[in-house]
Amino acid sequence: MTTVYDFEARSIGGQPVPLESFRGRVLLVVNTASACGYTPQFAGLEQLHQAYGAKGLAVLGFPCNQFGAQDPGSNDEIAQFCQSNYGVSFPMMAKVDVNGDGADPLYQWLRAEAPGLLGSKSIKWNFTKFLVGKNGRVLKRYAPLDKPESLKGDIEKALAG
Repeated sequence: MTTVYDFEARSIGGQPVPLESFRGRVLLVVNTASACGYTPQFAGLEQLHQAYGAKGLAVLGFPCNQFGAQDPGSNDEIAQFCQSNYGVSFPMMAKVDVNGDGADPLYQWLRAEAPGLLGSKSIKWNFTKFLVGKNGRVLKRYAPLDKPESLKGDIEKALAG
């Protein structure tokens, strides 16, 4: 059975990040963008990281430029933007595609594990979120308009489980 721990990402600085290193933690995986109407959600994601990080939550941001070309910058520019505008201290990964033939393998798996509305497997927009339990399996998919603070109950339940 495939779990999130079977995948590897690249940090925004370019280093390999085996997701195995997050074993036993609850993950919130989010495709992000720096110039989107939902970009202020970085603040809420950072608040979740601050409130629950020590309790076992890891927020992982994956910049993506597939929706309205709203994250055209380099990984270095994106990292600088997130830090200077939102104080992001949770792990940001290198820019990825989340849809199409070139979609990152992690996102191919996430989409298959938790289809969207009406069974759609594609990601519809920036700031789609996936909550992954301590066992490495997807618990839930959230729409871009679901604010990070609205996930607190599900995160607390996953941390307790």
